[in-house]
Amino acid sequence: MLTVITLSDLHSVRRSYAGIVGLVPTMGYLHEGHLSLIRRAREECNHVVVSVFVNPTQFGPQEDLSKYPRDLDRDLSLMEPLGVDLVWFPTAESMYPQGYQTWVEVEAITRPLEGARRPGHFKGVTTIVAKLFNGVQPHRAFFGQKDAQQAAVIRQMTHDLNFPIEIVICPIVREPDGLAMSSRNVYLEAEQRKAATVLYRSLTAARNAYENGERDAEKLRQIMKDMLAAEPLAQMQYVSCADYDTLEELEEVTGKALLSMAVFLGKTRLIDNFVLE
Repeated sequence: MLTVITLSDLHSVRRSYAGIVGLVPTMGYLHEGHLSLIRRAREECNHVVVSVFVNPTQFGPQEDLSKYPRDLDRDLSLMEPLGVDLVWFPTAESMYPQGYQTWVEVEAITRPLEGARRPGHFKGVTTIVAKLFNGVQPHRAFFGQKDAQQAAVIRQMTHDLNFPIEIVICPIVREPDGLAMSSRNVYLEAEQRKAATVLYRSLTAARNAYENGERDAEKLRQIMKDMLAAEPLAQMQYVSCADYDTLEELEEVTGKALLSMAVFLGKTRLIDNFVLE
């Protein structure tokens, strides 16, 4: 497993790769969710590149950039047994050098949900992903379903900008009690960690109602709201029942839909979602 920092070193190694190249973009502090993406890439590609970069431009002024967990040595030790060919961990100075002024923005699909609560977040995401795509030149890129809106935005950007890249969205990996794996779970205190299962339970209750024939989107949203309200440590930021592709809120579920939510446990903000096929 090789590691590189500079673009010139990345390009030098990349030129030596024949066949299908897969990219797994991460912000590090890897957990089983990230490792599942790497395994999927290993199964489908001749070469696997993992990027590790805590992207400053997708964090808002009141968010946790300075506290975001980082442990590159640990990350490398987790990646090595999985057959990763190359790890690229660029510096912020190389990605956003002095005088940087070019941004990639996707419009309508970034406005609701996360976009409404985190202004500028997706501008940072799409810009850095475009730069990672340009740097690595992968044939496939692997993302997790947990960041459902991010996945939709990246699909849109890839289509709109004609990137010759297949976007592969992989299932959410969960703890045994249903909590979606996230690097931010380490912030949770013991009681908050127990309470955090309310996200999974709320989504499950709405999905069960859907599977039993409920198609009124507002009723599905209310099921999630009621269960979240019953957990004293949980503070709901939003719940959604939206069209899977456009992320517009639905009145009635007639096709593929996304149930999603953002919830605070103390100062820790968690997101989760289910897809209704």
